[in-house]
Amino acid sequence: MRSLKRETLVALVTAVVISGIWLATTRLVQKAGPVVLAQNSSSAIPRRADGKPDFSGIWQANNSANWDLLTHGARPMVGQPGVYPDVPVLAAPVVALGAIGWVPPDLGVVEGDEIPYQPWAAKRKQENLANWLDRDPEIGCYKPGVPRAMYMPYPFQIIQGTTNVLMVFEYAGAERTIHLDPVGAYPVDAYMGHSVGHWEGDTLVTDVSNFTSDTWLDRSGDFHSDALHVVERYTAIARDAFRYEATIEDKKVFTRPWKISMPIYRRLEPNTQLMEFQCREMAEETLLGHLRRNQLVKQWEGRTMRVEITRKVPPGNGVYERHFSGNPTSTELAEQPQTRQ
Repeated sequence: MRSLKRETLVALVTAVVISGIWLATTRLVQKAGPVVLAQNSSSAIPRRADGKPDFSGIWQANNSANWDLLTHGARPMVGQPGVYPDVPVLAAPVVALGAIGWVPPDLGVVEGDEIPYQPWAAKRKQENLANWLDRDPEIGCYKPGVPRAMYMPYPFQIIQGTTNVLMVFEYAGAERTIHLDPVGAYPVDAYMGHSVGHWEGDTLVTDVSNFTSDTWLDRSGDFHSDALHVVERYTAIARDAFRYEATIEDKKVFTRPWKISMPIYRRLEPNTQLMEFQCREMAEETLLGHLRRNQLVKQWEGRTMRVEITRKVPPGNGVYERHFSGNPTSTELAEQPQTRQ
């Protein structure tokens, strides 16, 4: 009997001791946990030997800013009035696309959700939107420019060095270099501009200038002139994401500078890489098919419809224009009243 009591007592004491050790260990782990996670977290920002964030990798925006920088509801890519005038339907060029012929709705990326156009420029933007298929440089495979290249629905790669940051874009094989060391003035205007960068703490700040006037900011007709000036800010917010900000200034088109902001995410597939998208030959028939002696693309026929194609030759010198962006010429700009910024 005494032996049984002794064994029971030993068992109880052992259980209490083990429970105490387990509780103490659990509390210790809970206290130490955040420190360990901070040291080994997969979200820690990668850094180079000089301590600056390392943006090297393949990235892609995850929004509809390339369709429209502003907040927008669903709408036809190309539309016309339906049975009810205020309810549009898909127009002939895209009617066979059904649901995928509609622009996906999304929240905007513009601070204040307003682009401060001068009055004449606001009218031109609406005209561009109404003529999107004829005017958007993206359709013709022209270089997208900055900032548009950063939020197109294609990945891009950043290769970060000590004195330069190289960006290569899948769309049209576009590329740009951000110079971190002193460089001379760029001798000509360029689709992707001329980029000079510096560090402000952990943020890479880039000044971009020397643009052509032949790019758009999205598929909704938002445009600029050759006076475009962009200041970008790249700020790492996690291992696999950075915040992209761009302040846009153009005294010939806008009444004041304005800003866009969005996160951009790392592509995490184990074999991720840029694929070839050399779209010049893809756009050839669209841009130049009207010049063929014998029309190549004439019709498309599906189960419930037949789409007929009739090419037309623009009058006068228009036949020689490979692309018309709708952006104002220097002569047009000189005729517009300028608003002080």
